[in-house]
Amino acid sequence: MKRWSSMAKTFTRIGKDIVMAVKEGGPDPATNSRLRAIIQNAKAANMPKTNVESAIKRASSKDQEDYKEVVLEGYAQHGIAVLVECTTDNNNRTVANVRSYFTKTDGSLGTNGMLDFIFDRKCIFKIEPKEGLDIEELEFEMIDHGAEEVFLDEEANQINIYGEFTAYGSIQSFLEENNYEIVESNFERIPTDTKTLSEEDAADVEKLIEKLEEDDDVQNIYHNMLTA
Repeated sequence: MKRWSSMAKTFTRIGKDIVMAVKEGGPDPATNSRLRAIIQNAKAANMPKTNVESAIKRASSKDQEDYKEVVLEGYAQHGIAVLVECTTDNNNRTVANVRSYFTKTDGSLGTNGMLDFIFDRKCIFKIEPKEGLDIEELEFEMIDHGAEEVFLDEEANQINIYGEFTAYGSIQSFLEENNYEIVESNFERIPTDTKTLSEEDAADVEKLIEKLEEDDDVQNIYHNMLTA
């Protein structure tokens, strides 16, 4: 049941991403690069094609509510920084709910931007390796497009590319123009400062994370906790 719940949550998140992308750039993935990327992510998550088509059609309707992206920041127990990305059609509801999760788990919601010094926002691409590809040469080529790190994930047999947040469009264009198969692309918040907790203390923080994960408005959760 937990696996199905996680899959449903992923499909809901991607569906909201599709709505925002269509509202911003139109329903045609050929001319909407952000929508094209989200459809790739949907395939990677095994989201049925009918679900994707339904989300695009729904987003094109005038009756579809607009979603807004909201970033909420605070501290969990033991001084762990927690950054929450939300997509919502009711900002007051979302903020009130997230604040209550922090409060109920002895944390505190703070002000926007307070964790900028802890998290770097990066874009990440995962691509299929080409036969005979020299990864060092690819990295050298991609530096001019904003890439910072290119490496092979041997377990997944995919090449991961990390770059600055603002380099997303340039990296996407380079990969598409050079016929690389993009498996998945997204944005991540990478902690620059981490804090190691015992398993017992980490369990306190997990209570907050679990509550956040259950909320349909919450898209992504980032923290700087490591477990001893």
